[in-house]
Amino acid sequence: MAATTHTVTNQAPPLVGYDVFSSDRALAEGVERHLAPDLVEEARGELSALGRTAGSAQAQEWGVLANENPPKLRTHDRYGNRIDEVDFHPSWHRLLGHAVGAGLTDAWGRPGGHVRRAAGFLVWTQAEAGHGCPLSMTHAAVPALRTDPALAAVWEPRLTSHVYEEGLRPAAGKAGVLFGMGMTEKQGGSDVRANTTQARPLGDAGEYLLTGHKWFCSAPMCDGFLVLAQAPGGLTCFLVPRVLEDETRNTFRIQRLKDKLGNKSNASSEVEFDETWARRVGDEGRGVRTIIEMVAATRLDCVVGSAALMRQGVAQAIHHAAYRSAFGGVLIEKPLMKNVLADLALESEAATTLALRLAAANDSSSEEERALLRLAVPAAKYWVTKRCTPVVAEALECLGGNGYVEESGLPRLLRESPLNSIWEGSGNVQALDVLRALQREPHALDAFLQEVGRARGADHRLDGAIKNLLTELADLDGIEARARRLVERMALVLQGSLLVRWAPSEVADAFCASRLGGDWGTAFGTLPHTLDLGAVVERARAQV
Repeated sequence: MAATTHTVTNQAPPLVGYDVFSSDRALAEGVERHLAPDLVEEARGELSALGRTAGSAQAQEWGVLANENPPKLRTHDRYGNRIDEVDFHPSWHRLLGHAVGAGLTDAWGRPGGHVRRAAGFLVWTQAEAGHGCPLSMTHAAVPALRTDPALAAVWEPRLTSHVYEEGLRPAAGKAGVLFGMGMTEKQGGSDVRANTTQARPLGDAGEYLLTGHKWFCSAPMCDGFLVLAQAPGGLTCFLVPRVLEDETRNTFRIQRLKDKLGNKSNASSEVEFDETWARRVGDEGRGVRTIIEMVAATRLDCVVGSAALMRQGVAQAIHHAAYRSAFGGVLIEKPLMKNVLADLALESEAATTLALRLAAANDSSSEEERALLRLAVPAAKYWVTKRCTPVVAEALECLGGNGYVEESGLPRLLRESPLNSIWEGSGNVQALDVLRALQREPHALDAFLQEVGRARGADHRLDGAIKNLLTELADLDGIEARARRLVERMALVLQGSLLVRWAPSEVADAFCASRLGGDWGTAFGTLPHTLDLGAVVERARAQV
């Protein structure tokens, strides 16, 4: 019998069946800005195809299923043999397969590769964020392996392949592989120099046996891992394959999977090494220096991933407000809701613009761009990842009670939102890294100041913020205790500079007035009412 008690009205339709890339104006414009003209058309076509899949009902269902059916650890087979395998839902493999096929582990060897890959990562993360972990680590392993040309020649083609093959088999027999990372230990955490895992050299040059543990090892079903251990010459980087060339399994004992706040689709594990075979990467005692480029790449992915979560939250909030009516009108036209949505949109566009600018610097071979990255990556990682959670929480509130319900997708976004601020060094680690660069690498500060200086004279509030930042940089008294404040200002000035140069005037004006000019409250929705808030919101609206 049909229900006759009520009809469903005034509910927003799902945000589905749209192009996640093309409907994001800040992202699409950034790709066009940073790529060579002869690459734009091809890149736009690839990213639009990925965007249509990311916005499809099928990909959204894959994301739901991968999180509703988290990975399961199987330490032994039915006969009692130790196997240390993790089973994933088929949707996890579909997500990974599509991502690898779209080139999200292939940035280092093609023109404009970092911009194209970062844009794709930002698009595809909006379908599901958890599987981005092995994608990020695989992408980031390349520069670390390049410290050993012989290793790079063997492994780089596998890492940058567009073919995904699940299952544990010798890497030589697979068309493409994924890499993970194992650095932190129980007693040290971010202080990796406190690691206790021991590496005993074998007779063959470069071969070692590792004994110890790793407190956080994400994606343990990857084909290989870059880990840190104490060799006779000090802390050293090693490559640990899951399966050896003779098809026997390396000793890689998965003790348990972490029960995390979010990131449920991804397996994060504790592992034990016991005479585990490893190949040295780089020189003994140079482990941190060897792996530092990998860390820089994964930190940038934290920025891109947070920008993706923010973008999806803002797109959902604006979409809901465009269809939902209350108090005599559509929400998106209500002055107060318009203020909230515009404020969120500013944060999202600033994050996206900064992420793509840093990706473009990675595509450059100039010393100035490399120096810029040394300061800008940890500053961006600190600030953008910290802004993610309040943005997503406010976006959820825009949907009201509907946003608090799992079916809306916003609770999954909210649980995911703190992750990037913690992974690859939490806030204090990033702030201290900025101080270290300021003290040891003056050319990095020169590159940073040249970058923000390119917008000088275009907005008086930006000019004032740059002047105040220079004053703070000149005062080294109590610098460590002031590090967070300093890094926040650096990130905001850099974002303001980029928006003044490249964003529409209404976006740049609102950002400078609020974030740099001080005409802002302590919560979202407190922008000056005289700004063109409607234009800011309309620019951020996803067109279905």
